Amino acid sequence: MKRLPQAALISLTLAAVVLSFAIGPQVVAGAAIVAPAVAPEVASAGDFGAPQGMPIRAVLTSPPFVPPALKRNYPAKVIVELEVIEKEMPISEGVSYTFWTFGGTVPGSFIRVRQGDTVEFHLKNHPSSKMPHNIDLHGVTGPGGGAASSFTAPGHESQFSFKALNEGIYVYHCATAPVGMHVANGMYGLILVEPPGGLAAVDHEYYVMQGDFYTTGKYRAKGWQGFDMEKAIDERPTYVLFNGAEGALTGDKALRAKTNETVRLFVGNGGPNLVSSFHVIGAIFDKVRFEGGSNFQQNVQTTLIPAGGAAVVEYQTKVPGSYVMVDHSIFRAFNKGALAIMKVDGPENKEIYSGKEVDSVYLGDRAAPNMAAVSKATAAAASGSLTVRDQVNAGKALFNGTCSVCHQANGAGLPGVFPPLAKSDYLNANPKRAIGVVIHGLSGKLKVNGKEYESTMPPMSQLNDDEVANILTYVLNSWDNKGTHIKAAEVKAERAKTAPKTGPKAAGEH
Repeated sequence: MKRLPQAALISLTLAAVVLSFAIGPQVVAGAAIVAPAVAPEVASAGDFGAPQGMPIRAVLTSPPFVPPALKRNYPAKVIVELEVIEKEMPISEGVSYTFWTFGGTVPGSFIRVRQGDTVEFHLKNHPSSKMPHNIDLHGVTGPGGGAASSFTAPGHESQFSFKALNEGIYVYHCATAPVGMHVANGMYGLILVEPPGGLAAVDHEYYVMQGDFYTTGKYRAKGWQGFDMEKAIDERPTYVLFNGAEGALTGDKALRAKTNETVRLFVGNGGPNLVSSFHVIGAIFDKVRFEGGSNFQQNVQTTLIPAGGAAVVEYQTKVPGSYVMVDHSIFRAFNKGALAIMKVDGPENKEIYSGKEVDSVYLGDRAAPNMAAVSKATAAAASGSLTVRDQVNAGKALFNGTCSVCHQANGAGLPGVFPPLAKSDYLNANPKRAIGVVIHGLSGKLKVNGKEYESTMPPMSQLNDDEVANILTYVLNSWDNKGTHIKAAEVKAERAKTAPKTGPKAAGEH
């Protein structure tokens, strides 16, 4: 085989490089150009011409729902009307917060357009608002993403237009100063720019968006809570939540699917500060379009979603059960609220999975029957009609999600490791002492029902006063214990005390 002169080789290589830049990111193999495999729905950025047909009014949906696929093969003029509403809503059980919203929900309304569409955007600010607002859409090509064109005072409306040049899933948020405060109060959402060929059909599409919230009170502290700027600046969130509230996607509000169906999740992260490690316990993502771009990864366990970013997650349901969605920075899930559930119904498939329904350690007080009891006790406490039975029922739900792993669901404990709570002489000798044990923890040797135990109970500082009172009331009225009830005020008083010294002597004193 004759060798080409060096000059000819250089010319051929340069031609290949020039051609590769001309047609986009390709793989150059010798003189041949080989295109990598790409998803069929991926399209390059571009202008598909002037809008065709009559203007279309966009269908906007509240989370977790997504507007239907567009099924349109031409660019159109799409009119989007979105209203800012400042409103007080629950952020957790018995806890309210004044959210600033796009469309009355957190996250804001889901917007769906096609690549090449010209979007005529109308932003209204409700007359009852106390603040001016605007909108920065990450799917806009132009300074500020529309923010400078949409600054809107209460009772006013702004209008601007943009062409959706790039397909993908994009965050939008308020960008009025102080920007962090507006975002932290819930002012964010997602806009999907479909490629011209649309997305592949699936059985279900859902809208899930994470955010971190900064309240003046502690986690689950009851009543109205205000925004804490110092916590926000220090990046110390009280809550990390999906769709704006603890329990927003659990119980009767859990996402739904059947076995052997395909699910597509549009997952955003409004921030304002934290990165999300999004994971569905018991599911492996078949396909993830990471960072909302055109590339995808397959067979993914957990995907990172930056603040102000989004991803598209797809998987197929194989076996029935409750699938728990979490931020796998795991204390956020179980101690700050970043937990959602997808309930999958259908026949079991023992060849794939032989096990039982999700353990209570995952669902805890977020399970559907448990939440009813907790909600009832919260409402009764607020109205001053709380009964011991209310406390017992709520305490049982909370115990199953917090304490049952060590002490067992029947209160028997683990021999030689964790002391029993059932028919406990230690508890019955001084029921009020249990408050300090839960609040401050306990370590060292301990004698219960004639047997010695030496282990450590960490402080349950994540539980609020009502939860501690209800759990202890349940324990003291179960498993042949003598029965009494603990008041939230008693827990509050104990919490204010300095934590007692721990060790063999202190722990063993009666």
